[in-house]
Amino acid sequence: MKTVLFDLDGTLLPMDQDEFLKAYFGGLAAHLAPHGFEPDKLVRSIWAGTAAMVNNDGSLTNEGAFWKCFEEIFGPDARKSESVLDEYYRTDFQKVQQVCGYAPQAKALVDELKSAGVRVILATNPLFPAIATHSRIRWAGLQPEDFELVTTYENACHCKPNPEYYRDILTQLDLNAADCIMVGNDVGEDMIAQQLGMQVFLLTPCLINKNNEDISTWPHGDFAELRAFLRSNAF
Repeated sequence: MKTVLFDLDGTLLPMDQDEFLKAYFGGLAAHLAPHGFEPDKLVRSIWAGTAAMVNNDGSLTNEGAFWKCFEEIFGPDARKSESVLDEYYRTDFQKVQQVCGYAPQAKALVDELKSAGVRVILATNPLFPAIATHSRIRWAGLQPEDFELVTTYENACHCKPNPEYYRDILTQLDLNAADCIMVGNDVGEDMIAQQLGMQVFLLTPCLINKNNEDISTWPHGDFAELRAFLRSNAF
């Protein structure tokens, strides 16, 4: 294996997804309320925009799909609020780190892979702008520059669990699926990469398995088991 794709949330950055979303939406609503955004409507609109990105057919970037939906809810001038959103990500969003964990093994493993000449990609679901994704990378003890590619809503046209999300990465970087391993904690969103011919590994400390599937189907375990798996397959 020549390339390792990592998920971020719940993989390199340990977290309880429900706690993360609660802190994220709470902070976002509080930050935007003084700018005329009613909290409940704002949260509903963010979820609607998220659905628009997940259902994106590739004709727009995810950024375009989100703002098209947001403008349909709040009107054609809604995008003028983008600077307020960016301000939130620079400031109050940083408090959300408090509900996330930290795994020092994440940086150690990424560094080890790169030292061995393995290509490393951050295949995080591109639902956030780069400013928010880069913050979460740093919370994990890493830097955006540690990865050959970081998928964000600006540079992606599909989302997990659509296999086209992974196909886009393969095409963009001229990768052979058989040379790649996808590492993630979400059975539905990350293990689907196997459909394209990638090897996969399910990281289980923050496991998401909404349909209670039998995880013995895939190689799985904690960071120690992941490192052993990668050492036998990637370097």
